Amino acid sequence: MLGNAILELDAQAVSAVPYVPPVSPAATSTEYRECGENGNAVYRSRYPLQVMGKQIVVETPLVGRHQLRNVALAIAAAEQLCLQGFAQITAESIERGIRQTDWPGRFQVIPRAIAGRETVLDVAHNPAGAWALRSALSTVYENRRMIFVFGAMRDKAIGEMAEILFPLAENVIVVPADNPRSAQAVEIMAAAKRVSVAMEAASDMASALARARDLAGSEDLVVITGSIYIVGEAMRQLGLRV
Repeated sequence: MLGNAILELDAQAVSAVPYVPPVSPAATSTEYRECGENGNAVYRSRYPLQVMGKQIVVETPLVGRHQLRNVALAIAAAEQLCLQGFAQITAESIERGIRQTDWPGRFQVIPRAIAGRETVLDVAHNPAGAWALRSALSTVYENRRMIFVFGAMRDKAIGEMAEILFPLAENVIVVPADNPRSAQAVEIMAAAKRVSVAMEAASDMASALARARDLAGSEDLVVITGSIYIVGEAMRQLGLRV
């Protein structure tokens, strides 16, 4: 067991709490949007932080409060590596590494010029991921009408994910992934039967994207989520780097 191995190795606990920024309305952190490579919209959070005795400005493109915790964990791990003798790790290199982070498929925003409609790609293949996506969408795209494209593997908690995510959507297009483990559209719709939302099936990602563009108005948002296979297929259809 992992817990026993930790005890046997006499591992020491390290807290990442000092690196989690305050998220109250009075906090000094800011969120803003900029244009990234290929015209992609990039949302960033920026806040000052004391790291290794120096103040840096954390500027992360990872969206959502859960990602702020992930950044804090990465900073704490980097500091520990420095203490273990990795002298090339400095406050400045940590600042630079966070700023240059690129995580395709994690709240990746694709502009209308590429996808036809503003589109968010996000791998949310379990309930925790679904809650994280719901929180981020509610924060960044409050009051925007949304069209979802969703697919999942058969062994996932599809019903629970649907109950978390589908209430945000005006319409949901369910689509199977090109994978033998994938749930079929009829299975997804059956698992989501308790959610009161308009659902329809697509046979593949190309037709799902076309239908989403048809349903979405010029100011609406298309959200492609669920399995990593679903997001990967969408990225290939849109000509994005996978």
